[in-house]
Amino acid sequence: MNAQRDDAVSAFCNFAVGLKDEDVPAQTRANVHKFVLDSFGVGIAGSCGPHVEALISTFCANSGIGTTRIWGDRRTLSTAAAATCLAYQIHNSEFDCVHEEAVVHPMAVVLGAMVSICDRLQAEGKPVHGRSFTTAVCAAVDVAAGLGISSRSPLKFFRPGTAGLFGAVAGSARLLGLDARQTRNAMGIALAQAGGTMQAHIEGSPVLAMQVGFNARNAVMAVDLAAHDVPGPQHSFEGPFGYLTLFEGDFDTQQRCESFGSRFLIDEVAHKPFPSGRATHGIVDACLAMKAESGFDVADVQAVAAKVPPLTHRLVGRPSHDAMGVNYARLSGPFVAASALHFDSVGIEHFAEDALRNQSVLELATRIEVVADDNPDPNALTPIVVQIALNDGRVLEKTLDVIYGHPDNPMSREAYLQKFRRNWSASREALAEGDCERCIELLEGLDDTSDVSEITRLMHAAAREA
Repeated sequence: MNAQRDDAVSAFCNFAVGLKDEDVPAQTRANVHKFVLDSFGVGIAGSCGPHVEALISTFCANSGIGTTRIWGDRRTLSTAAAATCLAYQIHNSEFDCVHEEAVVHPMAVVLGAMVSICDRLQAEGKPVHGRSFTTAVCAAVDVAAGLGISSRSPLKFFRPGTAGLFGAVAGSARLLGLDARQTRNAMGIALAQAGGTMQAHIEGSPVLAMQVGFNARNAVMAVDLAAHDVPGPQHSFEGPFGYLTLFEGDFDTQQRCESFGSRFLIDEVAHKPFPSGRATHGIVDACLAMKAESGFDVADVQAVAAKVPPLTHRLVGRPSHDAMGVNYARLSGPFVAASALHFDSVGIEHFAEDALRNQSVLELATRIEVVADDNPDPNALTPIVVQIALNDGRVLEKTLDVIYGHPDNPMSREAYLQKFRRNWSASREALAEGDCERCIELLEGLDDTSDVSEITRLMHAAAREA
């Protein structure tokens, strides 16, 4: 069913441009602040991700320095180049938040583009106020995740990148003061650049997260061209070769268009407590809960079986092996679950090179099976059923409908601030310890922050010498 409304792209653009600060409820604004904080933290930790230096160095060689600060680094890049690197850093450790129904990481592309534009505007003497930034991020998430929940098809392209592109256009257009006509042009220009293949996911390639970065760069290019009144294709969502038609296939935009302004999708976003694919989290959550409840030791485990929706199986059902790279390992349900059972958690350190070769973890992973159930929803991540067979003959079982980190089973403030502080400490180049708490203060009070770039300055390694 492709339920084509009367020009859904108009509804998306009109909403994104027309949303007023006062239209966004206080709790929704607080949720924006919470997930901007989370995303900035994982972006700092992502400065240590694979091939970050290669990406930054490539842009330095090709486009030189600019006005946008790279987090956890001393360099600055042009707006589009920095957007690529920042978005990649947010997503490269699989630690960034997610809208589960949409199957979209709604902050990576969005913040990569929008923060880069904020730095440029600040350099031009036009700093972006935190209240305006909060509203723009809210609109951007509604567009990115809104496209995701409109899809009725399984993933063919990498939706966090492709849907995130249009969300980034929406939020960036607001920052630049584009009107609805220009924003519609920007959506069309973005469509002409959209890309991101699931082949990178299947192979566990680092280019998976780079695709998030490429789409952030493309969002900057799209809004900058539209600001100069370059016209783009007008039916970029539902046209015969529009985004939803070509990239998704089966879709229905009516529910999303009718709920603009009453259903804010940032309120439905889930934290990721572990730096691995969200589809691994339910298996980890169940394993850790059963271990805590029963008190067994990892040596007592004979086998583990996880029965999961087809999407979860497709994303993380892959077996581990002793030559896998970090990106593959983060998306291997057996490896991530084996790590959790061994270490009672999953952290960034469990994907270091030596951890990937831990023979005890790898051996247990061979006894963990992830199988698909008959769930008919191609985008469902739950429910899951996990069984643990113990050597003493007991079989433990847990069914999860809601996974830790979801708004209905949330991380506490203490837990997500601890995550932020650990990520701050993981910066490739050391950041000032005292600036961590100042950053938290500014982000939690984002609506009262007069210049968003004041926050990103704290996240730039050169700030230690300033």
